[in-house]
Amino acid sequence: MKHLDLDFIRNQFPALSGEWTFFDNAGGSQTAKQVGARIQDYLYNTNVQLGASYTPSQQAGERVLEAQVTMSKLINANEPTEVVLGSSTTQLLQNLSRSLLQTFKRGDEVIVTNCDHEANIGPWVDLQKVGIVVNIWKVNPETLELQLEDLEKLMTEKTKLVAFTHASNVLGTINPIEEFTSFIHDQGAMVCVDGVAYAPHRLIDVQKWNVDFYVFSFYKVYGPHYSLLFSKKNILEQLPGINHFFIGNNEGPYKLQPGNVNYELSYGLLGVVDYFMAVNEQLQINPINNFNEMFNLFAIHEEKLASLLLDFLNGKKEVKIYGHTSSDQNKRVPTISFTVKDKKSSEIPIQIDKYNIGIRYGDFYAHRLIDDLGLFQKDGIIRVSMVHYNTTEEVKNLIDKLEHIIS
Repeated sequence: MKHLDLDFIRNQFPALSGEWTFFDNAGGSQTAKQVGARIQDYLYNTNVQLGASYTPSQQAGERVLEAQVTMSKLINANEPTEVVLGSSTTQLLQNLSRSLLQTFKRGDEVIVTNCDHEANIGPWVDLQKVGIVVNIWKVNPETLELQLEDLEKLMTEKTKLVAFTHASNVLGTINPIEEFTSFIHDQGAMVCVDGVAYAPHRLIDVQKWNVDFYVFSFYKVYGPHYSLLFSKKNILEQLPGINHFFIGNNEGPYKLQPGNVNYELSYGLLGVVDYFMAVNEQLQINPINNFNEMFNLFAIHEEKLASLLLDFLNGKKEVKIYGHTSSDQNKRVPTISFTVKDKKSSEIPIQIDKYNIGIRYGDFYAHRLIDDLGLFQKDGIIRVSMVHYNTTEEVKNLIDKLEHIIS
């Protein structure tokens, strides 16, 4: 069985050669050097407006199109026109809600969860202002998991959309997206899935999951501060545009991209795939543009990292873990949240900072979940979020420091 070469992998990330250990990856991963190279190349050689007849403009257009085509292949979309690029997941979902609203009528219903990042709650809750009914699908208070029987109670013939997360950015829990989507489709509604906390850890396959909308941010997937919204072609074609009045509804992704895409960041997305291909080449995986085996190796390594930290935390009577207490890669990603008895969550990270280890506390924009768990009085939770470039040595060092602070 192949194993990740962590030295090779870490050499692809300039920031990892510094003195800091990064365990705040769910807030933003480090950037692969291939991404920076792509962005610099674009800015230095093709930084012109698209659509003109002169050669640099034609080249620029080809580069932006290449990015869209490549991203569609990365997520296994049917075709490039199903990919909408934009500044952030939050903005893309705001744009989507503005468009979908024009297809809803007063009294229609939308369901959101209480465990999502606010990006996939707020835009839908705002629709209440114009007569859309919003219902809340809450996690089971004992297991902190979303359960279908609870969703079934909320769905009616008026339900148009269910918005939920693929993996919680606080709990780390992976939701059974295929099962949820199949059930929701059987009830006649669409799904909108936030994949931000999932995408850094597993390969995305929108066709396999049969989702209607899927959105995530590349700055958490080793790339630039840029994001992607997938929409099924037949749905996107019917969506009203929110761009300039003269941008027709038949213009595909452009109708949901006011101001157009960011050219250099779009081209920079190719650097993410460059990085994946470099890892595959080093692992001697062929073809090098098939990333299934690589992501499986990521998951195996991340499970080992999570196991080290969870074993430590599970052994501390002062600690309460939120989410699965096992490291099972089928149930969670290595985003681990906890609180410490008789301590504010804000007390811990500041003591870790001096060791050049970056962790974090707060609500992480899962404001409603933290509120429902009654954790604002503790300043939220402490979160340690790992990815495949982290090492067991880094985790052991963190554990050593936590041992002295928690005990």
